[in-house]
Amino acid sequence: MAKISKKRKEALAKFDKNKVYPLPEAVQIVKDITYTKFDASFDIDVRLGVDPRKANQMVRGIVTLPHGTGKTVRVLALCTPDKEDEAKAAGADYVGLDEYVDKIKSGWTDVDVIITMPSVMPKIGALGKILGPRGLMPNPKAGTVTMEIGKAVNDVKAGKIDFKVDKYGIVHTAIGKVNFTADKLIDNSREVMSTIIKLKPAAAKGTYIRSIYLSSTMSPGIQVDVKSVTL
Repeated sequence: MAKISKKRKEALAKFDKNKVYPLPEAVQIVKDITYTKFDASFDIDVRLGVDPRKANQMVRGIVTLPHGTGKTVRVLALCTPDKEDEAKAAGADYVGLDEYVDKIKSGWTDVDVIITMPSVMPKIGALGKILGPRGLMPNPKAGTVTMEIGKAVNDVKAGKIDFKVDKYGIVHTAIGKVNFTADKLIDNSREVMSTIIKLKPAAAKGTYIRSIYLSSTMSPGIQVDVKSVTL
């Protein structure tokens, strides 16, 4: 059996793993039991009553967190010359087309989000084997294939995230940093949950929100009372 570290023992002693906590209390517990020396990510895991293997029960969405993610997002705008100034003005870290397509073909993927235009997608499609596994492939459903390049860059920089239910029926996403105030983390949690609820598939039967857990990087998960999140 793996040995439990002293700090993890201290963390486990601060909450009851069999208890379901109201959102404000759960947020504070996660903050209290996080001992990482770096600025840890604050995550939410939502188990849904859907079967992701069925196309009519897939849950995927976009949400702009009211207080952002706390993460500096590196954005690459792959666009035609007439859109370059717009992308730069919006704060894109890298702007261009053919030179970056060539860099990616050579293995460069040092970005967090790639935004492009519909007319450019044929060139991007050839990069699927490189970008796909890294979650960097632009997608119209995620708002990263658009003619409104500037708006898309602004949205991502402001804290827009996209999420998708995994094969186990769970939505997992980061919604901030542990050093955020509790109020900001509560607001971000409720914004994500509001979006997930609106995306309930008509084909989903029974209880839609099965469970909600909050955690930070390397911390235990704290179960949250669903009603306290979906007010």
